[in-house]
Amino acid sequence: MKKPQFSFMSLAIGLVLLLLAASMIYPFLYMLAVSLSGDKYVIKGAVTLIPKGLNTKVYRIVLDDPRIFTAYRNTILYVFVGTAISLAATSLGAYALSKKNMLFHTAFTYLIVFTMFFGGGMIPTFLVVRGLGLVDSIWGMVLPTAISTWNLIIMRTFFAGFPSELEESGKIDGLNDFQVFYYLVMPVTKAIFATIGLFYAVGIWNNFYSALLYLRSQEHFPLQVVLRNIILAGQVRSSNVTSVGGDQLVVEESLKYAVIMVSTLPILLVYPFLQKYFVKGAMIGSVKG
Repeated sequence: MKKPQFSFMSLAIGLVLLLLAASMIYPFLYMLAVSLSGDKYVIKGAVTLIPKGLNTKVYRIVLDDPRIFTAYRNTILYVFVGTAISLAATSLGAYALSKKNMLFHTAFTYLIVFTMFFGGGMIPTFLVVRGLGLVDSIWGMVLPTAISTWNLIIMRTFFAGFPSELEESGKIDGLNDFQVFYYLVMPVTKAIFATIGLFYAVGIWNNFYSALLYLRSQEHFPLQVVLRNIILAGQVRSSNVTSVGGDQLVVEESLKYAVIMVSTLPILLVYPFLQKYFVKGAMIGSVKG
């Protein structure tokens, strides 16, 4: 059995990756430490990576707000419905574009790629959404951003490498194009569906722009907008201390970091379960074809 070979290059790559990982993890650890520390330690700037004077007051303030549960419900609803619609539309469009014998294949491909570089802009898009009656509804949050051109191209490249022999065998057995896609293609392409689904889910979870444009009622607001309003609702009484919810005084920095943690951690917890599909789908979808 050969012993593993270590070289200067492998050591250098390992150190670089370690530094990159540390630079990405450090902000989360710091924000968590500050949000869990006592007010006097935060004001003095004495917090590093370990909480000092453990204090969960800011989390109670954020989570006890009745708007938070409504916002979480709305955001989860938008994520599930929006991701399902986006995956269905993107996968069907990508599968069709992967067939070079499709009528007007080249023209449709150029038209879709064109949208990556040129768009109508905010005002024309808003006028279209309002004209379709999608303002202040769930559809205004999920339909205008249902298809990402970049994700569609990745899926098209992935489907282009699917063995044509399997599709032909399915058609010999009497399957039409939709049945071939559903029964033969989808079961063996879970990696790309998980990858693109994660892209869409994260995008919808963090979708702040569409909510500001298309939503009017507070009961429809997603988590990002509500958390923003919690911060903006505070009245600054000094350079560090903010009043939230009447007489509750909190350090403004602690409140901001608690809001970031509440809005970020749930979507981060999903990633480990999709990591194996994510790596495989992203690599194959971007290289093959």
